[in-house]
Amino acid sequence: MTTSDKKKIQQDFKENMDYDELLNCMRCGFCLPSCPTYIETGHQEKYSPRGRIALMKGITDGVVEPDEDIAHSLDLCLGCRACEPVCPSGVQYGHLLADARTILQHHKKQSVPVKMVRKGIFNGLFPHQDRVEKATGLLGFYQRSGLEKVGRKIGFMNLFPKSMAAMEKILPQAPKRREIKARPRYFAHDGEKKATVALFTGCLMDTIFFKTNNATIKLLQKAGCDVVIPENQLCCGALNGHNGEMEKAREMAKQNIEAFEKSDADYIITNAGGCSAFLIEYDHLLKDEPEWAKRAKHFVTKLKDISAILVDLDFQKTHRLRLPEQTITYQDSCHLRNVMHTFREPRMLLQSIEGAHFVEMEGADTCCGSAGDYNIVQPEMAMQILDHKMEKVEKTAAKTIVTANPGCLLEMKLGVDRAGKSGKVRAVHIADLLLEAVD
Repeated sequence: MTTSDKKKIQQDFKENMDYDELLNCMRCGFCLPSCPTYIETGHQEKYSPRGRIALMKGITDGVVEPDEDIAHSLDLCLGCRACEPVCPSGVQYGHLLADARTILQHHKKQSVPVKMVRKGIFNGLFPHQDRVEKATGLLGFYQRSGLEKVGRKIGFMNLFPKSMAAMEKILPQAPKRREIKARPRYFAHDGEKKATVALFTGCLMDTIFFKTNNATIKLLQKAGCDVVIPENQLCCGALNGHNGEMEKAREMAKQNIEAFEKSDADYIITNAGGCSAFLIEYDHLLKDEPEWAKRAKHFVTKLKDISAILVDLDFQKTHRLRLPEQTITYQDSCHLRNVMHTFREPRMLLQSIEGAHFVEMEGADTCCGSAGDYNIVQPEMAMQILDHKMEKVEKTAAKTIVTANPGCLLEMKLGVDRAGKSGKVRAVHIADLLLEAVD
């Protein structure tokens, strides 16, 4: 990185970082015990929220020169935001991290292949749900045609990074594209009508986790909701936003707001903690565009996680939930807990299931290592965190690990596989487990 490049980055930090928010950090250190990377790196300050904020402020003040070591410190952050609920000053660390990453990404020198891959993923794939469905169709063909078995036999996945090969083994069975296309956009309530809700279907949730979306719809119907699925909605934009592609994320937010405005539903329901956290900050994302900020604020006031709406409608009191005798535990979605502040409701629902013995896991509120695409781009740290998480799971003696986010679900499935527990322990989304319990 040349001196000129460093000066340009410092100038961008000075012009675009929220200096008041940087000053809000009192350096008290309350955040340190909650930070997974601070703990896993042996308490290195530069890998803590406090340390990273100090680095951001140093660059903004022009007293610290940006370099690869600082970029690595920011890249290694999971973005789990566990530091925010424990911060006595209420520092919005997630916003600072996103802004800093966006600036560094803008100045990053990348090879032509890397630029092409990023453009393909962040501009050519996720902003186009139809293309996500086509990509899933290819995955489904790979799984159903026998290519998957042949590929594993000849070691085809060894050509890819180890982290991608590991994830390939635990992906759920992809639905056929015509199955996705054939699903209606309206579902009537069962019993007494209590609300009209619009389902945010998501990109991966409505393709490789299509079954979980359908389970969510059935639960909402049983809870007394008319369910509508607005057309023209697409990915929430979190993957773009977390990877420094903020402009495209804003475009995606506007399209989603328009799509849901037409539904005029009482609530907008999500079933993925990662998506929920990004959706509920659309008003912050669009704060510099007054018209959109107002519309975004109305949008976020309607957002609820599936577990929150079910508890609000007394689902666990009006329906008998029962499973075969088993011990279950719950792994929080960081974003659902730390940004949406939804963590009591999933536990209330799980504890109401007859036959299921709920055991709280030590450190259930700390990240599992998934963190969006973190387990792909930072596999070493992700696996270190995951292996420690599985030690905590083992202490509960649970046979069922419940999660509320697709990334966490895949990570826990991977953890079960790495721990040699496949076939003995399962990981499941809370919507799938509740439908299993109520049917």
